[in-house]
Parts: sequence; structure tokens; C-alpha cells
Amino acid sequence: MGGTASNLTRRATVPAPNDIETSKGNIIVHGLVLSTNTQRVLVTLAEKGLKYELKPLKIMESEQKSRQYVEGMQPFGLFPVLIDTDGFKIYESRAICRYLEEKYKGKGTELIPSKDIQARAFFEQAANIEAFNFDPPANALIRETVVKKIFYQKEPDPIKVAQYREDLGSKLNVYENILSKQPYLAGQVYTMADLFHLPCAQFIIKFGDGDLFESRPNVKQWWERISSRPSWKAVQEMK
Repeated sequence: MGGTASNLTRRATVPAPNDIETSKGNIIVHGLVLSTNTQRVLVTLAEKGLKYELKPLKIMESEQKSRQYVEGMQPFGLFPVLIDTDGFKIYESRAICRYLEEKYKGKGTELIPSKDIQARAFFEQAANIEAFNFDPPANALIRETVVKKIFYQKEPDPIKVAQYREDLGSKLNVYENILSKQPYLAGQVYTMADLFHLPCAQFIIKFGDGDLFESRPNVKQWWERISSRPSWKAVQEMK
């Protein structure tokens, strides 16, 4: 949900590349609090205990598609984009999250295992599970049930909804088995792999498909563990 409403064609003026600020030494995030990709970054910042400034994009004016934004911020016209206190700029939400963990290692929660090579391998495995098994059907379901209705005033296609639910349900069946043996996707501790699920799962649950999680006891308990963290609650309160 990074580039929602990208079909709008009005142009907006954004700062040229040389004019990008780092506002009083704070990290800057260009994005939207309702964007799942932006939320992924915000909850990582919260877990690391880092101060930041969120600069909302004017997507109804297609700011993210303006020439200045595409040339100076994000070449695909999507969001979020993070600018660190030293001016370093990076986009793609998962890449941003990994960068924050490496750059600010030792602050807040350790989200990627750094000392145990096997724990790191299990983290990478879990992160790939989220990216390639959970995210595609989850995003497809959100686009059909949420984005289509809210941004395009169209009713969801029940056939597509059923297919996306089936696709996601089959993946969550595997999650149910994995989580019957361990509390988190990568093992015994909370990691960024769990965190990555939060935004999409929240949308799915909030907009009527929570039974996909509720009907699987281990998945339900896992969701309750990860969604009850103060960092995620803080992001939810921003909406």
C-alpha cells in the first residue's frame, strides 16, 4: 500500500534534491501513516527507540509522482523514503528497516540476531517466508477488500476475495504448524521477521477477514504476542 492512488495525475511541488532537510537532527520519513509500508518503518523506529519526523505526502495531489520526487527521492514514485540525520537516503521499507537495525545496533530492541550464525540464518529464513509466502496473498486481499473500496469506490469481487482468502489461508496453515513448535517465526525471540507482518495483518483483521487468524490457535496467539507490543500500539495511535 505504498503507492495507493497513484492514478491521480495532478502534479505537486516537492523539495529539489539539494533542498531536502534533516530537521534538527531527526530522522525523516516521507510517507503516510496509513500506508502498510510506512507503518513497517515506523514500528521499527519505535522498537529502536529512535526519534523521527514523519512528513506526510500529498498523495491526492500525486506528490509521489511529481518529477522532483521521482528524480530526487524515489524513482518508482512510491513510499516511504527515509533520510537519516547525516542526509543518507534510502527507500524500500524492508531495506529501510534492515538499515536501521544495522546502523543503530545496540539501541532499543535487537531485531536481527547478530551473534549466533544459526539464529541469523533462521531469521533470514523467516524474513523470506514473510516476503514470498505471506505478503503476496495478504496484499492481494487488502487491495481487493480495502483499497478497491476506499480509494476507487468499487465493490470487492467475491470470487477474487475467496481466492485470495484461500491462498492466504494455505500459507497460514503452514504458519500454524511452525508456531506450534516455537513462539515466533524465527524461533524463541521476536525479530524483524515477525514485525514485518504487523501492518498487513492488522488491515486484514480490521476489515473483516480476522477469522483467518482467529481460526488457527497458534497463529492467533502469535498475533496477540506481536500486536500487543508497545511499539505497534504507538503506531496504531498515530492514525
